[in-house]
Amino acid sequence: MFRRTFWFTTGVAAGVWATTKINRKLKQLTPDSVAATAANKALETGQRLKDRAVEFALDVRDNMARREAELGEALGIGAGPALPAPRQYAAIENRATPLYAEKQVQRTYPYNSYNRNEDH
Repeated sequence: MFRRTFWFTTGVAAGVWATTKINRKLKQLTPDSVAATAANKALETGQRLKDRAVEFALDVRDNMARREAELGEALGIGAGPALPAPRQYAAIENRATPLYAEKQVQRTYPYNSYNRNEDH
């Protein structure tokens, strides 16, 4: 009797395991799941390619600079005059600066603060 109960329980457990395994596989093979998997793989591949392209571009730039330095040394061409630093413009008017206080800027047009988000 114990033997039959053991094999019956083993058969039920195997059936539950097989049913669960088959249901998971069927869910993986639905069109939505296949499309999502393909999209994820495509995104991963695109990201990998992008990373490799960036690495390649950086390697090319480093090697180009090194080769230009070698050629400059071989030809006796030194570095040219240093370029001035690029100008930096303030994005927002800073009223706390002394320059603003000296100017006492007065607007000649009617100034209305218009918030684009008020319409929504």
